[in-house]
Amino acid sequence: MRSGSDLRRALPWMAGWLTLMTVIAVAGREATRTLPVWQVMELRSLIGLVLLYPLVRAAGGFAAMRTVRLRQHAARNTVHYLAQAGWFFALGMIPLAQVVAIEFTMPIWTAGLAVAFLGERIDRAKLLAIGLGLLGVAIIVRPAASGLNAGQLIALAAAVGFAVSVTMTKSLTRTDNATVIMFWMLVVQSLLGLVPAALSWRAPDAGVMAWVLVVAVCGTFSHYCMARAMHHAEATVLVPIDFLRVPLTALTGWAIYGERLDLLTVLGTALVLAGNLANLGWRRGGTPLNRADSRSLFKK
Repeated sequence: MRSGSDLRRALPWMAGWLTLMTVIAVAGREATRTLPVWQVMELRSLIGLVLLYPLVRAAGGFAAMRTVRLRQHAARNTVHYLAQAGWFFALGMIPLAQVVAIEFTMPIWTAGLAVAFLGERIDRAKLLAIGLGLLGVAIIVRPAASGLNAGQLIALAAAVGFAVSVTMTKSLTRTDNATVIMFWMLVVQSLLGLVPAALSWRAPDAGVMAWVLVVAVCGTFSHYCMARAMHHAEATVLVPIDFLRVPLTALTGWAIYGERLDLLTVLGTALVLAGNLANLGWRRGGTPLNRADSRSLFKK
């Protein structure tokens, strides 16, 4: 497998990720109004396996899904499963924008993990993007004087889990393609969710199953988009771009649920956008977008 750091190829996949993750926030909240989180997650994984099958077949069938890194897949998806559960619980406890905004404390952890374990470097553009993004997130969240509430704490714990998952995904892309990563994610998480889903099972009606289907579609193909994006660019480049989910989700929460969208929220959103523009502008100017193309991030 060969790849370089090519932001131009990564951006379309990141656009898919952003769109699908914004939609899943709404679908997840609607589905978990009626069904337990564990059941929604289990249905999402099982339906996801069906949705993924055309990609599995195109890649060479189940034989092509073999991996020499099964333990790493199991570890990554155990962490991701728990983080995802926290994310779904938080959706029903605090505004959508806060869930996503708190999630973006994860660049602190992702950047450190990527440097420590993946050999990536943090340059001035990445530091500026992360710094402005986190400042914007802090303004949007504005925790109460008494500290973070239960929903915010759960969302924060999920953010740490997602940071570990993102870093492990980047490592896995060095040997396994996006379809293999997705396949094992759905298999492992289906197995992990069997018992908690069975213990909390409720009979779903057609309306809630429609929301579950949206969760499954978005959940399955959003991660495919992220895995493909990571094939082309470094984690510390993609995470600041992912900050765009904050304003997108804030606008969605305002439009659908009437959630607060005040001046400070707009200011925080502007800082998030400024960080992304600074990161992309730096790379188009002083640092060419394809400068790293000659440095393979993957084993050939």
